Amino acid sequence: MNLEPESPHSDRILEDDSRALPAFRSPDQGPFAPQERSSYQLEFQEEFEGATLSEHRWLPFYLPHWSAREKSSARYTLPGKGLHLHIERDQEPWLPDIDGALRVSCLQTGSFSGPVGSCIGQHRFHPDLRVREEQPTLQLYAPLYGYFETRFQAVPIPGYMVALWMIGVETQPHESGEICICEVFGQDMTAETAQVRYGVHPFGDTSLYDEFYTETFQMDASQFHTYAVDWKPDSLTFFVDGVAVRTIHQSPSYPMQFMLTLYELPHQLTEASVDAPWPRTAHIDYVRGYRRRGQ
Repeated sequence: MNLEPESPHSDRILEDDSRALPAFRSPDQGPFAPQERSSYQLEFQEEFEGATLSEHRWLPFYLPHWSAREKSSARYTLPGKGLHLHIERDQEPWLPDIDGALRVSCLQTGSFSGPVGSCIGQHRFHPDLRVREEQPTLQLYAPLYGYFETRFQAVPIPGYMVALWMIGVETQPHESGEICICEVFGQDMTAETAQVRYGVHPFGDTSLYDEFYTETFQMDASQFHTYAVDWKPDSLTFFVDGVAVRTIHQSPSYPMQFMLTLYELPHQLTEASVDAPWPRTAHIDYVRGYRRRGQ
């Protein structure tokens, strides 16, 4: 995951268009045109209903093998419908000696690492990373291909970014790619427009190449919008509010887990950020996963 438009973590291919979207569709319309719905089956439905997070679906930590579960633990609340991911005033940086003052709250659907002191672990984004707390191998939800969608309100404050992305579990080292379904930065939002970033990063997977896009849409991203990807063996099609915005012709060929994240990016904070009320909160309505029948 890259945390700014020109991140040191990897190179990017960036494009910037501006386009209008059709009127927002109701969530119960589903993600597909009527003729396509019969081809897919809902297999992961997280509406975040109830007072506790499902331990069968989510781990409330951010890449804990590079830090520790205690240090990377998510701040969140469950009001009964939906999820509120928070950055709170007293929250500590997750990995200050390597990632600086960056703070993050994340839910992920899997974990894997080698032993303490090794370089073996998911999403090794920096050469100095070593395992500090060994993690069990868990694949709570790690699909191979399908249609995946989330609906959320982003944070309209400079320095905050909401993202849904997928990474290889990496029990095999080359299975290290990333599909970024969406990134929405507070600094790139107004009441009328928002930039959405999406695409693929190889992170060591030599079968992939860096292909990442930035587009400006006529929408208020502080309100609820949907973001999705249709992942097929030879392509990835990205959607915003049910509209296909781009197809790219490469595709990871191994199971991938989900990372649902809210970041505080200290280098993007402004006076307006400092004056905003605490906690800084992203409102997640749902995360859904569909598999194509017969796959």
